[in-house]
Amino acid sequence: MSDHATLRKSTFDKRVRTYWILMPVIVMALTVVLIPVIPFVFIITYFLIDKYLERLECTLTERTLEIKKGIFNRVESTIPLEKITDLQMYQGPIMRMFELHGFRVETAGQSSGAGGALVNMLGIVDTPAFRRAVLEQRDRQTSAPGAGAPAPAPVASIASDASAAIITDIRDTLHRIEKKLDQPS
Repeated sequence: MSDHATLRKSTFDKRVRTYWILMPVIVMALTVVLIPVIPFVFIITYFLIDKYLERLECTLTERTLEIKKGIFNRVESTIPLEKITDLQMYQGPIMRMFELHGFRVETAGQSSGAGGALVNMLGIVDTPAFRRAVLEQRDRQTSAPGAGAPAPAPVASIASDASAAIITDIRDTLHRIEKKLDQPS
């Protein structure tokens, strides 16, 4: 996906396979109505999980976090490290039984819904260390000299005299509005 040097490539815990097979079975057993469907779901997930795990990748490069997943619909995401705002780790009670962790990647300007994560990953071997590596690389990249956007040029060198006059007029108008708002009615 990118030509940046690979720093770390994830491997996935084989216990995630068992977790993904048992979770729908447990949910269906709890609903009681879906108990007759359990054998079919078990068989289908049993055969598809291996294919899904073969195609699941999470790679940390110098500048990006690259995710590949999917069986029928392949999804490839390249997330620039400077856009990552949070790598949230999570672990539910059944995940604790299997000693699995997941993490959610949240970014500045992400396209998922409010409070949603851009990417969810489950079952990476030593998830806390992988998360730490991503955050450390992000911090190294954003604190490196020349990283990020160039410093903005001074307004005076960009704005023409007419633009400067308009900006000054807007500022003065805002001051007048503030004064009016501060006055008692």
